[in-house]
Amino acid sequence: MSSSPSGPVSKNARAVAAKLIDRVERDGAYANLVLASAELPDRDAGLITELVYGVTRMRRALDYLIDGFVSDPPDLTTRNLLRIGAYQLHMLDTPAYAAVSETVEAAPRRQRGFVNAVLRRVADVEPTWPTEAIRLSYPDWLVERLEADLGAKEAHTALEQMNQPSPATIRPDGYVQDLASQWVAELVGAQPGERVLDMCAGPGGKATALAGSSARVVAADHRRHRATLVAANAVKTASSLAGVVAADGRRPPFRSRSFDRVLVDAPCSGLGVLGRRADARWRVKPDDVEELAHLQAELVRAAFGLVRPGGMVIYSVCTMTKAETAAIDDAVAQEHPDAVAIPITTSDPRWRSHSRGALVLPQDHNTDAMFVAKYQAPHHAGSGQ
Repeated sequence: MSSSPSGPVSKNARAVAAKLIDRVERDGAYANLVLASAELPDRDAGLITELVYGVTRMRRALDYLIDGFVSDPPDLTTRNLLRIGAYQLHMLDTPAYAAVSETVEAAPRRQRGFVNAVLRRVADVEPTWPTEAIRLSYPDWLVERLEADLGAKEAHTALEQMNQPSPATIRPDGYVQDLASQWVAELVGAQPGERVLDMCAGPGGKATALAGSSARVVAADHRRHRATLVAANAVKTASSLAGVVAADGRRPPFRSRSFDRVLVDAPCSGLGVLGRRADARWRVKPDDVEELAHLQAELVRAAFGLVRPGGMVIYSVCTMTKAETAAIDDAVAQEHPDAVAIPITTSDPRWRSHSRGALVLPQDHNTDAMFVAKYQAPHHAGSGQ
């Protein structure tokens, strides 16, 4: 029998998964960290991982299935066991006898009759969903926001795609990085000998990719622990960085117009990476989008002050909201009318046009969602700056 930070691990995979989901729900722990810290039984590690991520993603839909047969709200552990059973029945297509019996066995003895009764009724139901937000298992505000920004069809398809596990992509240097992020690093277009700033570099995926161009890459992040991660990942990937700095990009400690290219891979709502972050959909709040858009605009403004005349500013975010994509481009057009937006989709068909930049949605290539815009600063200093 294996052990975990929470104590002895049960032989029943459903019981193990329920304990881990309890930590995500009760303690606000991150699902990926909970799984990483648990010593899972080898035989059931795949199933436990699937249950933890799947139930965390789909809990709203699962609760809808369960609550039609529950008069009094169960305690958290019992609810998570019911979610595990319902997930197997309706989303893993596990045979009913196995899903019900194994989940009942995982329940505390006093709750087994209740869990058995509810799951048998859940097994017999053919789901009819009152809303797309419940069917897809996302907060109402998130679905409504993306419907307004992308159109209902594209939004629903994107959200459905992010209910599937995202594939891991490993670069030649061993770094695990989503393809869409790798494509952003390519679009920066760093050239040998150029001075390039990655303004929001943590944990270092794009900075280490840029270093492969033989450019002199300076990586900055305002959180010291993330700057430390950049330095550690540079060592792991044998990437030569010109420097790693803990600094606020809104008040950068660099000389003005001292970089050939500045990448602003800005902090964002992360609504394009929900396929990789199972619990993120429940953590992001509606007000976060506007607050982050304000920060993004400040970072881009600072970036234009750091790039030389004729240099490039590249803005990217792993989200899909208009406030964090098209609206930022509108702000650049207003504040820097002489800056030239460089077309992306004409030379790179992996992207779709979005404002004056480019967007990739999860359903396009089974990647994260990503927005990128590329601007050339005026060749004459002072205009539009």
